[in-house]
Amino acid sequence: MGNIGCKIIRDFKRPSQELINGFKDIPVANIDDCMSRTAAVDQSIKPYNKANVLGPAFTIKVPEGDNLMFHAAMDLAQPGDVIVIDAGGSMSRSIFGELMISYCQKRKLGGVIVDGCIRDVDTLSQIDFPVYAKGITPNGPYKNGPGEINTPVVIGGRTVCPGDIIVGDRDGIVVIKPEEAEELLAKAKEIVDKEKKITETIEKEGTYIRPWVDEKLKEINCEII
Repeated sequence: MGNIGCKIIRDFKRPSQELINGFKDIPVANIDDCMSRTAAVDQSIKPYNKANVLGPAFTIKVPEGDNLMFHAAMDLAQPGDVIVIDAGGSMSRSIFGELMISYCQKRKLGGVIVDGCIRDVDTLSQIDFPVYAKGITPNGPYKNGPGEINTPVVIGGRTVCPGDIIVGDRDGIVVIKPEEAEELLAKAKEIVDKEKKITETIEKEGTYIRPWVDEKLKEINCEII
């Protein structure tokens, strides 16, 4: 029997690159609108530069303040994979900084997200490589383990499984199940097209027609004086 809580699954099934790329120019807000407006990862996990994130999740679970499994994962992840680290939301120690991100960038990974802390923020904020985290601390990590690689994890209140599609921009992050991705992509594109037409109408005609506003005010019996 293996050591419970200490496991490495080397590989997993990834969605097609074509399917992943379909979400490249879709704002996270539009995707979330199609997911009942409740799907976003908690906003405590923030972007630390302007690079958007998109790719299949490569998941890691670490003890609070320990990054042994992240070190192991960096050599296992494939180009384009988004490292998703469940660090329990701990704010006591950073899980990574400049050196590890430099290596991830060199290996052409898709980005790193941690429900925990980072350091070397002055450098990380200037690079063109997606980094999302809950907070910042100069305290460095332990490297003792245990931990897990490519098992289900939780970040910002959302469960993430290996191969889930991660989409993130300055607004935040959503996690998409591959089996729901095609339908979701079609709906999100419709919203993008609809909002584009509304924006064009506002610019050209100076109008923003929303009959549902009056209908809702009437429904709630709003007194208008």
